[in-house]
Amino acid sequence: LTLKAAGAVTKHRAVGFDGNQASVQGQKVMGVSRVTGVLNDQLPVDVGGTVIVEAGAAVAVGDSVIIDTTGRAIPATGALGVASGATAMTSTAANGAVLTGADLPEFVFADALEVAAAAGDLIEVLLRR
Repeated sequence: LTLKAAGAVTKHRAVGFDGNQASVQGQKVMGVSRVTGVLNDQLPVDVGGTVIVEAGAAVAVGDSVIIDTTGRAIPATGALGVASGATAMTSTAANGAVLTGADLPEFVFADALEVAAAAGDLIEVLLRR
């Protein structure tokens, strides 16, 4: 996919749907940039299959990964929040297994296919959709 950069984007970093390099930990992303670019550059962005991404921390094979504050892959924290003041479910059909609302607090965008020993390592991941 080709995307118009809305700002500076570093090669092997995640890109949001707005064309900016991802900058919020756990944010929903479109894909991973294949090249470094600046404002208004046409960037090739991988949005499916496997891709090389820069790690922001140590990652194990099979880890579900999210984005850190610089667009790099880090292991998911597993955090799942339920909004304060949510209504308790009393339906016997729902059995308490219903979550409603917008996106989850962490968008798991991929699964690690390789080990990253430390931040800065390049690893292959399998993108999710």
